[in-house]
Amino acid sequence: MPVPDLIVGLMSGTSLDGVDAVLVDFSPATPVLRATAYLPYSAELRCDLLKLHQPQHDELHQAAMLSQKLARIYADAVFRTLDNAGIPATAVRAIGCHGQTIRHQPHLGYTIQINNPALLAELTGISVVADFRSRDIAAGGQGAPLVPAFHAALFRDASRHRVILNIGGIANLTDLKPGQTTRGFDCGPGNMLLDAWTQRHLGQDYDAGGQWAASGQVLPDLLSRLLGHPFFAEEPPKSCGREQFNLDWLSTFLTDTDTPVDVQATLLALTANATQLAVQRWCGFVDEIYVCGGGAHNSALLNKLAELMPKVSIGTTDALGLPADWVEAVTFAWIARRTMDGLPGNLPEVTGAREERLLGAIYPA
Repeated sequence: MPVPDLIVGLMSGTSLDGVDAVLVDFSPATPVLRATAYLPYSAELRCDLLKLHQPQHDELHQAAMLSQKLARIYADAVFRTLDNAGIPATAVRAIGCHGQTIRHQPHLGYTIQINNPALLAELTGISVVADFRSRDIAAGGQGAPLVPAFHAALFRDASRHRVILNIGGIANLTDLKPGQTTRGFDCGPGNMLLDAWTQRHLGQDYDAGGQWAASGQVLPDLLSRLLGHPFFAEEPPKSCGREQFNLDWLSTFLTDTDTPVDVQATLLALTANATQLAVQRWCGFVDEIYVCGGGAHNSALLNKLAELMPKVSIGTTDALGLPADWVEAVTFAWIARRTMDGLPGNLPEVTGAREERLLGAIYPA
């Protein structure tokens, strides 16, 4: 039997809900998911992280303190995952830790994912690979999305035109057309606005299954104005974040007669329509769309996508052998492994970087 090649992947995305942790064995030809764990953020931590998305007093100190707090949460996630697998830390080659994005400004030459990888290495005794996006941006790229390289390695089919749709806080897609170069880009808001609007009006972290949105009516004029954001018409490569899509932006389009439930229905339609337009405009005819990320659990959103694209088979990556909840964390384990092996992790045709680059910095155990 081959010697296990074990990597931990940690992902905490723009939804700010918590940390996904996976233990992946890369020794087989197809990676094997050995164990998983999920640690939700406290309401206080989530609030503190949201504040850092905007300029505030003493933000450097706040970021440094939150980085330490995150490293301890990440370490807890690592140990819970290893406990679930019955694997000692000494058997793990590396941790791929994405960190928590608080600013993403590739047009200004930077992106910030707060994290303390040195502390994480000390706490776990495992080498850590972190800061994956900065090198791609330094090479002229967007630094995002990075998942298409992994999607292409795992999900490409020789005869079926597939799109992998990752719906986290931001939605991004990977276009896997047979015989063609892999393409990918951010489509626009995924769960981010839906979650924020739900938190404001229902006091809940998210709209489970999209039930609240499904009970409302789409406001056509509002949807049209939201889809008028210039991002949607931009040519790929492109990426986006809270800088473009947030509740302050949304509020500039609302009227006194717009009820909260109808706004939620319209936000769901925004995610679905932005995706459909992106597929139509840049992917052409598609056979299959496989959804991953938290949005895979939003049945109302999946139904809306099916309604907008009736000729396309729509499912989740579970059907391809990798559960939708863990695809992104596995991606950063995969990129970390490539970095440890001295291999590039980006796709220039996706991010716009000048060339392939080794991604991330290694913090040895």
